[in-house]
Amino acid sequence: MLEFLLPTEEDTIALGRRLAHWAQRGDVFALFGTLGMGKSVLSRAFIQELTEAKEVPSPTFTLVQSYEAQQFEIFHFDLYRLKSPEEIFEIGMEEALYEGVSLIEWPEKMGGYLPRKAIRINISSHQKGRFLTIESSLQDIQERLKTL
Repeated sequence: MLEFLLPTEEDTIALGRRLAHWAQRGDVFALFGTLGMGKSVLSRAFIQELTEAKEVPSPTFTLVQSYEAQQFEIFHFDLYRLKSPEEIFEIGMEEALYEGVSLIEWPEKMGGYLPRKAIRINISSHQKGRFLTIESSLQDIQERLKTL
């Protein structure tokens, strides 16, 4: 597990940019945290680092936005408004999980459908800003995390 103390929003942006260059096709980033913790800030920095997107709105109402990067397509999901986990099949999540890189805000809404390969990012409040952890249950991803 990796741990980061992020005192400012700029620190969250910098970490999002680092993650973007570390990511590989097929990676699924599950972003856990309450409202206002910086999930969208991290996602936006990740997307803008690898694409020419100037504006990266949170997909709160559309549930998903996709962006073309040089090496893979990036799928940005915001599942906050899902009423049941099965709704993920209506928004094309299955294909996204295997074809590109997925950033999933509110992954707990997926229930048991969250892939085992998901890289779990937990963001919480800290007296000095935000505290972020990155972890995976898969050995190959744990090894890759050491290079981040």
